[in-house]
Amino acid sequence: MYLGIDIGGTFTDLVLMDEEGRVSTTKALTTPGNLEAGLFEAIDYAAQGKGLSTGQLLARITTFGHGTTQATNALIERDGALTGLITTKGFGDTLALQRLKGFTAGIPSTQLGWYSRRRYPQPLVPRHLVEEVTERVDYAGRVILPLDESEVRAAIARLLEQGVQTFAVSLLWSFRHPAHELRIRELIREQAPDAYVSVSCEVAPSIGEYERTATTAMNSYLALKVVAYLRKVDGLLREQGFKGNFFVLNSAGGVMPADEAANRPVALVTSGPTGGVMGSLELATAMGLRNVITTDMGGTSFDVALIVDGVPIVSVNHEAGGFHLSSPMIDIRAIGAGGGSIARVEQGQLRVGPESASARPGPVCYGRGGTRVTTTDADVVLGIIDPDNFLGGRMKLDRRAAEAAIDEQIARPLGLSVYEAAAGIRRIVDDHMADTLREVTVGRGHDPRDFTLFAYGGAGPVHCAGFGAELGVRRIVVPATSMVHSAYGALASDVHYSSERSEPMSGGGAGKAPWEGLDAGRIEEIFGDLESEALEGVLRSGVARDDTEVARSVAMRYRRQVHDLLIPFPDGEIGPESVRAVVERFENAYEGAYGKGSGFRDAGVEISAFHVNVVGRLKKPDLVANSPDQAARPASREVFEPRQCVAVKALIWQWLDLPVGQVVDGPAVIEHPETAVYVGAGQSASLDAAGNLLIDIQETQE
Repeated sequence: MYLGIDIGGTFTDLVLMDEEGRVSTTKALTTPGNLEAGLFEAIDYAAQGKGLSTGQLLARITTFGHGTTQATNALIERDGALTGLITTKGFGDTLALQRLKGFTAGIPSTQLGWYSRRRYPQPLVPRHLVEEVTERVDYAGRVILPLDESEVRAAIARLLEQGVQTFAVSLLWSFRHPAHELRIRELIREQAPDAYVSVSCEVAPSIGEYERTATTAMNSYLALKVVAYLRKVDGLLREQGFKGNFFVLNSAGGVMPADEAANRPVALVTSGPTGGVMGSLELATAMGLRNVITTDMGGTSFDVALIVDGVPIVSVNHEAGGFHLSSPMIDIRAIGAGGGSIARVEQGQLRVGPESASARPGPVCYGRGGTRVTTTDADVVLGIIDPDNFLGGRMKLDRRAAEAAIDEQIARPLGLSVYEAAAGIRRIVDDHMADTLREVTVGRGHDPRDFTLFAYGGAGPVHCAGFGAELGVRRIVVPATSMVHSAYGALASDVHYSSERSEPMSGGGAGKAPWEGLDAGRIEEIFGDLESEALEGVLRSGVARDDTEVARSVAMRYRRQVHDLLIPFPDGEIGPESVRAVVERFENAYEGAYGKGSGFRDAGVEISAFHVNVVGRLKKPDLVANSPDQAARPASREVFEPRQCVAVKALIWQWLDLPVGQVVDGPAVIEHPETAVYVGAGQSASLDAAGNLLIDIQETQE
């Protein structure tokens, strides 16, 4: 069997697949501060569903893929390790200056003019824990000043006296000459043999001292939390009989062995939401879909990504926790919109989110102490979520409490009925999500009608009829694993190992073609070294050489610009034709991103970095539907249609009872033990052979 688990802000999701491709899913409430408790509770539920003990189930698991929020939580809560930074003399303020980008980091473009929202992030490394040492290397890797080891020893001693738990080392141009950083690591281990040390030449060997330093510092800052968590989970799994491979999902779209993840905790910053994107990619490939919008609506957030021409959009530079990282990550846009988003009336207007009730205390209807109205409360009142069938009946919801809270906090202040207020909450959150989807599609030059929308997460299927129709897509796919889709992504993902090198290279300008001056021989040499390094990393994971695939790319920009685009490099032997081809790809991608005619060939181009990603394919069966032989018989109940604001008698179907090809016309609700799918008026749904629900939109909802 194959097991995937993803820990979200509200629920811990689990998906279990047997050797024939049949899946079962379950959820447990996330346990903040003790995440492994929720993880093992979910495993217990899965074992009970199979009639096994937890030990018997774990003994059958060959691969365990895990998406974790441990790094994300440590960053958000700012409870990472006390970290000391050693850098080149004269550059101790690099992290504080942040290239003047820190005070707007994380602020949506629509709010950049709100100066009251601008603030610098809480430092990862306080200034008094930054030590500067004498050394200097130039851009070509030549040593200008040798490393003063006596200064380094004194700096290490001062940091240890102040209680530093981990070290980060980031020197100028270290990716061109790593010897000084590697020597500093040796000196640290002489004085503190067990200390966790990150060196930038290994963590982020790329140009840009701020991003490289921030990435290295964050790696050490997150290390103790991540390492302790992974070791604890691995130990508990082994104690209970697990003998398989323990993989952790990284932010770039692959899994890595847990021991390697412990060396790269910064690579796990967006581990959780990345799982949903990779699960969607796996499914889209099987369905023959090239362009997909992925939408993950959980209890706390709404995460969006794009798959274009069969490839997820990857960001070379990423913002996390107010700092900018030099580490490839799936480009995921997140906003505060989920089932736990809090609704309130402010100055006579109804607002929803971004604040969330999370898992504890949760929505009012949970009966766990929550007193503020949430999106989930509205869905229960509207009749879309059955309070007696939530989580397959394991958790009963209090509809009356939700109605009373909406009446007091929303309906009466606005002069509405309880149902109108609940519909208003739902419409606002749906429209808010649709606006975000427009930003990542239309705002980037894509037509949503050219994409299929994937809806998953606990609340995604409940709301996709609203935000999908509002966006204007023609088809929505609710995956068979939608309720635990990020967990499925952790299970379905292959081993990825990336290597990169910054070696700036310019071409064109002064009347030359933009590819003139780019050295094909040197490019081939660089890619050869990177491929060997990445391939070795994948083979260490136990993947056979014949099961590997290599992808090359370069970070390119027009000369004198500061932002790169990651461009795939042609396969095969590298020569003048492949160099010209990658430049032409860059020009097409640039105009695709910034508009027709925005390119400026006469400026020439720059390659700032070279990347190689090796994928090791893990063998797993394809999904199959558990389809019954006879037609399903629906029940019915009254639902208040949120867009039309009228009460309707809707048919209620059970997902697991639907045969393949069964058509469900909206308005209707298709219930699953872990979620509910709302099919709106003017929409129809059917089940495909893999057990996915396909929702077709005949007309735009008003």
